[in-house]
Amino acid sequence: MRLLKFLKEFVSASPSEEDTFNYAVAAHKRGDYPLALRLFRSLASLENASAFSRAAVWLNLGNMYYEGHGVHLDYAQAEVCYRKAAERGNSQAQANLGGMYKLGQGLPRDYKAALSWYRKAAEQGDAFAQNNIGLMYDDGQGVLQDYATAVSWYRRAADRGNADAQFNLGTMYDHGRGVPQDRLQAAAWFFRAARQGHADAQYNLGTMYAKGEGAPRDYVQAYVWLSLAAAQNNGSNTNAVKNRDLAASKLTPAQIADAQKMARELKKIEH
Repeated sequence: MRLLKFLKEFVSASPSEEDTFNYAVAAHKRGDYPLALRLFRSLASLENASAFSRAAVWLNLGNMYYEGHGVHLDYAQAEVCYRKAAERGNSQAQANLGGMYKLGQGLPRDYKAALSWYRKAAEQGDAFAQNNIGLMYDDGQGVLQDYATAVSWYRRAADRGNADAQFNLGTMYDHGRGVPQDRLQAAAWFFRAARQGHADAQYNLGTMYAKGEGAPRDYVQAYVWLSLAAAQNNGSNTNAVKNRDLAASKLTPAQIADAQKMARELKKIEH
């Protein structure tokens, strides 16, 4: 009843298309999925909506079906919504549709179709899509395996701040795939991803500090990054826990206290 009352008042106020969209986005962010769903659906039914705004609406509707927010999780319906947005040029929808083809969610797995949609999004600067193209060349999915091309795509996404791509690029330098092996470069890219809270990058960076590979051996820094990695995913990375404790055995109580303080400060600025 409260929702119905709000909708009547909202409609009677004659809000603009932009105001309605912004209110729907805000409702979704605060977890008011029924309201967000109704507002997005009302916007999708507008006949005179711009192509840009219509695409954004279909993207958000697709996200709700994909995540099961306010509706039963429905990959098939998410695919329909994403396709409508993607065909109107929305890069996020294009990347999401590529992901559904890659994983076979709501439609048959098709690596070539996935790559096609990823490319459309990547051409618009979508870092998620760029990283995924890199993964497909790295793994040889829908294309011949080509580490150098994978590195090129990872770098494009990494330069745009994508943490997964930064980690992947660091891994390529660490193992010398597609580039000459360079542990200094590996550590530098792991550091960028780790600063954003990437658990695997934090683990790798901490391990490099502990071993003195790609960075001077530093058990304080090893403890910092391994403790951050160990704290993620409900402590499921048992190697991070073990190696953190091993680093701690090399430190004085005062050094451990300093390392714990640094870890707390880094946790605050993860972005």
